[in-house]
Amino acid sequence: MTLYRDKGTLARCYSEYDELKRVVLCPPQHMTIREVINETQEHFKDVGIHIETAMKQHENFASVLKDHGVDVILLPPLSKYPEQVFTRDIGFTLGDTVFVAEMASPVRQGEEGLLKKWLEENQIPHKDLVKDRIEGGDVIIDRDHVFVGISNRTHIESIRHLDTLLPDFKVIPVPFQAKYLHLDCVFNVLSSEDALIYPDVISKDEREFLSGRYNLIEVTDEEQFTLGTNVLSIGNKKVLSLPVNKNVNKKLKERGYEVIEVDITEIIKSGGSFRCCTMPILRERSH
Repeated sequence: MTLYRDKGTLARCYSEYDELKRVVLCPPQHMTIREVINETQEHFKDVGIHIETAMKQHENFASVLKDHGVDVILLPPLSKYPEQVFTRDIGFTLGDTVFVAEMASPVRQGEEGLLKKWLEENQIPHKDLVKDRIEGGDVIIDRDHVFVGISNRTHIESIRHLDTLLPDFKVIPVPFQAKYLHLDCVFNVLSSEDALIYPDVISKDEREFLSGRYNLIEVTDEEQFTLGTNVLSIGNKKVLSLPVNKNVNKKLKERGYEVIEVDITEIIKSGGSFRCCTMPILRERSH
C-alpha cells in the first residue's frame, strides 16, 4: 500500500472535473465474476476475465495517471474481494470529507475496512455512514449540487440522511433503471457546461432538469454497453476514455476536450470503467 504521511494531506472534492491530485485504486489481482450483478457480467460470464491482461491494463492506467501528476494510492488486493478494483464505490469525497458507507452487495461487504484503515493511517478527515447504503458510483458532484442515483445499491433513505449532513450542498436524487447498476453508468458530468448521458433510462423530470443545466452529450446503446459515460476527468478538460468508444471520443474532441485513450477493456468485462476504478481523494480547482 502506498502511504502518504504528510500531516497536511487533506481530502477535497467539489466537482468531477477539477484537477485530480490524489486518487485511490486497487489492482485487479483477484478479479473474477463470482456472481452476476450486472448485464455486462452476464454477457462475459462464460468468457471470464484474463487476470494477467487486466493487471497489465491497470498498471498502464495507473502510469498514465502518474504521468499527469496524480498521486496514485494502491489499496492491497485481497482474494476474498473479487470486485475490489472498483474503488469508486467504497466511498466518496464531498467537500473536505471522505464519506464511507456500507456496501450493499455481500460480495463487496468488508472492502470499506481497507479504505478506513488507510484514511486513519493518513489522518484524512472521514465520516463513517453506518448502516447507510450509498455507493460512490451513484454520487456525482458539481460544485454545490450533488446528484445521487437511486439504485439497488443506493437507497433513498440513505440519500435523505446524506442531505441532512450536507447543509452547503443541494442533494438531488436521480431515479434510473436499476439494471444499469450505478448512475455513472448512464450519466457523468464533464464540466460546468457539459455532461454525458444515456438518456432514456433516467426519469423524465430529472432528465429535463439536467438538460436545462448541461449540454448533454448522448451515448448510444452500443457505447453505453462499453461504458461510454464512465470516463474520468483529470482536470483542464483532459478526459480518460476507452479507444473503443469512438463516437463519444469524437464528440468530446469536438467540444474541446483532450481525450486520453487508455485500453482497460479486460476490466470493463466486470461492468466498470475509468470512473468506477478510481476514488478521488483530492481535486484542486484549476486557475
